[in-house]
Amino acid sequence: MNREELIKHISESYGTQADYPFMQYPDVAVFRHVNNKKWFAVVMNVQKSRLGIKSEGAVDILNLKCDPILVGSLRNEDGFYPAYHMSKTNWISAALDGSASADKIKWLIDISFELTARKVKSRQKDDN
Repeated sequence: MNREELIKHISESYGTQADYPFMQYPDVAVFRHVNNKKWFAVVMNVQKSRLGIKSEGAVDILNLKCDPILVGSLRNEDGFYPAYHMSKTNWISAALDGSASADKIKWLIDISFELTARKVKSRQKDDN
């Protein structure tokens, strides 16, 4: 999955458009919930060396919120890295260069979307 495919998927699946909030970093795309404005996905281009990849050049990555246990296991899979520029406990970076499977990325977007959604508070019932 590449950047363009990802942006199209998120737009069609979650009804939100990419936001580019950083003037100094015009390629950083943030995806937010419509109702609470929380980020659930961030796309950026980083040097491979920042991810610990021992090769030259840059790669598009996707940062997603994730359960800490899942973060630990994903780090052992191709295309997944400790989150770049986010909490490494609760976020994961996925390379958008084909090394991480598109299906797994889509599944993780769903998880991130749910983890960052507005929480509905339940009302306590009066026991009369």
